Amino acid sequence: MQTDLLQEARRQAQICNACRYCEGYCSVFPALHRERAFGDGDLTQLANLCHNCRGCYYACQYTAPHEFDLNLPQALAELRRDSWESYAWPQPAARAFHTHGVRIALLGVLGFAVLFLLIRLLGTGAGNGFYAALSHSAMVAIFLPAFLFPLISLAISLRRYWADVGGEGLHLSHVVGAFASAAKMKDLAAGHGEGCNFEDEDRFSQARRHVHQAIMYGFLLCFASTAVGTIMHYVFDLPAPYPLWSLPKLLGLPGGVLLTLGTIAMILLKRKSDRALGDEKAWGGDMAFIALLGFVAASGLALYALGATSAMPLILALHLGSVLSFFLLTPFSKMAHGFYRLAALIREEQKKRTEP
Repeated sequence: MQTDLLQEARRQAQICNACRYCEGYCSVFPALHRERAFGDGDLTQLANLCHNCRGCYYACQYTAPHEFDLNLPQALAELRRDSWESYAWPQPAARAFHTHGVRIALLGVLGFAVLFLLIRLLGTGAGNGFYAALSHSAMVAIFLPAFLFPLISLAISLRRYWADVGGEGLHLSHVVGAFASAAKMKDLAAGHGEGCNFEDEDRFSQARRHVHQAIMYGFLLCFASTAVGTIMHYVFDLPAPYPLWSLPKLLGLPGGVLLTLGTIAMILLKRKSDRALGDEKAWGGDMAFIALLGFVAASGLALYALGATSAMPLILALHLGSVLSFFLLTPFSKMAHGFYRLAALIREEQKKRTEP
């Protein structure tokens, strides 16, 4: 990890630890004030606990033009991104995505879409619905490795993170506590429960918390829809396409709507926020990931609406191209944040439960 980012985060953390004015603002400050010295692993843990809500910055008396020039949200955001890049496997891919995220995502979607269209020209489709454009066996051959790769990559990355932050053996109570916090997006409500100042320094808002919830639960519903469809296909010999009132559709349609609306709202919130309080180097990669995730959901809904028309093969190619790009880029995009954040919450549960 970059030593200059660690040194700057350590300088600011030491000042914050001495001041303690912001102790009740969010989950980071109780964790920060628990420490007496800040090793590299401690700072990495704090950075991945932070949600970049900015409330501490707007309340701080030591921001510029004060000589201390504190900007803890930015310092932790830069360190957080650097930690993902450093732990990622393979590492160069993470640094490339955060630098050229929009270009990589766009080329990935279009490139894979062209590939799927070319496969269709070879005449692999021999089934009903989408399988008439691309056979089930071709989809499995392409997407199974693409699904396994991010799991292997993230497992390697998180193991590195866990070792550096001093993670201990897992207990069920630690995992349950972390999942409960993530499910409620508790920390985005800030320490006072009124929300954060992410998009507007003059007022507290729950908007970012609700948008995160829409994206998270929309994604989980879509994932559940795919999982149920897989079980119906292989266990019960009920291949797609499925009718409107089937379980895959009842899960997938609301999930797609939540995910589409959530990503649009997130882009609007990020555009309203002050970029100087986040990691400006990660701006392109963050926006590319949100747009890619939104396109996956929107193209899936379009595919359902227009699946019986002549536009289906093109929409299917674009949808599958975006899904494949999303899977392959997951370990290097903002999607990895969810996994690191959960690991940080589990580690925080361990620390809280060992306090005297």
